[in-house]
Amino acid sequence: MMQRFLHTLREQRWDDHRYYHQSRINQTLHLISAISFLVAYVWLFHDPATAALIAWGISMVTRQSGHFFFEPKGYDHVNQVTHEYKEAVKVGYNLQRKTVLMGIWAASPLLLLWDPTAFGWLQPHEDWRGFWHNVGWLWLVIGVGGLLVRVLQLWVQKDLFTGLVWVSKIITDPFHDIKLYHRAPLYLMRGQWLDPGHPRMP
Repeated sequence: MMQRFLHTLREQRWDDHRYYHQSRINQTLHLISAISFLVAYVWLFHDPATAALIAWGISMVTRQSGHFFFEPKGYDHVNQVTHEYKEAVKVGYNLQRKTVLMGIWAASPLLLLWDPTAFGWLQPHEDWRGFWHNVGWLWLVIGVGGLLVRVLQLWVQKDLFTGLVWVSKIITDPFHDIKLYHRAPLYLMRGQWLDPGHPRMP
């Protein structure tokens, strides 16, 4: 079972890398995202709301801007597949699902302007600092909820095993991204905009 888990994890990571991380700018943004996610992980034990502000406000913004604005969306000559194919087989959040998730995230502070208690869940804020702290709690719920929703979707579409491997991948991605992309800024400075890639899993 453990060997199967690790093999599936390796496959998911490799597909994610070769299909969705070809831009050196995107890789560099993922490096920044990964480092800030590790900071958020540390803060999670001290102040979960602040950790969520870091994770969403820095980590997710840099990470997803790389996907939306810098990653090539035409025919993938390295892997010989279309962008539409990659979107269809994406295990995690493809661009369409990410658009929905990021829209919920961006709109969520409006809930606190309408109901400062978030339906009785939070203490009403007394100043802007309190407002953003409560926003952090909302973002934490959205983050956890986003993971759980996709695991349930994968359970229905495929099986629970795939979902559990995927959520393990997401949680450990910051460590793996630093390993993969720590040289991406150097490649950018050398003028290499795209990873030449390799069609086979190493």
